[in-house]
Amino acid sequence: MDPSPKDGESAAAAEPSRGGAAPSSGVVVQVREKKGPLRAAIPYMPFPVAVICLFLNTFVPGLGTFVSAFTVLCGARTDLPDRHMCCVFWLNIAAALIQILTAIVMVGWIMSIFWGMDMVILAKRRCRAAGGDLH
Repeated sequence: MDPSPKDGESAAAAEPSRGGAAPSSGVVVQVREKKGPLRAAIPYMPFPVAVICLFLNTFVPGLGTFVSAFTVLCGARTDLPDRHMCCVFWLNIAAALIQILTAIVMVGWIMSIFWGMDMVILAKRRCRAAGGDLH
C-alpha cells in the first residue's frame, strides 16, 4: 500500500525518480506579484506618455512620476480600482515627493528610474491587451 502524498505535493514528486530522469508531472505554478499601494497606483498610460515620463524620471528624479499623477485625473486606470481618483492622484504625488527627497542619496534617483520603467512596461501591457500598435 503506497502512502498518499501530502497536501501541496504531486504524486510524481512523491515517487522516487528512476534512472536519474526527472518525472514529468503536470503541475502548473502561477506567480502573482503583490503590489503595495504606491506601486499599484502607477497609471496605465499611452506608450508615448510613459516613455516621456521615463525620460523625465531619468534626468529629474520624480518629475515623470509627478506628471503621471495628472494622467490619473485625465482618466488613466490603475491597479487600485476601488480607490477614488483623488486618492490615487495623491498617492502618485507622494511617490514623486519620496523620489525627489531621497534623490540626494541616490535612492530616489534609482527608484525614479525603476518607476519610469514600470510605467513603460504597464503601457506595453495595456497596448497588448487592447490589441493595438505601440504608437
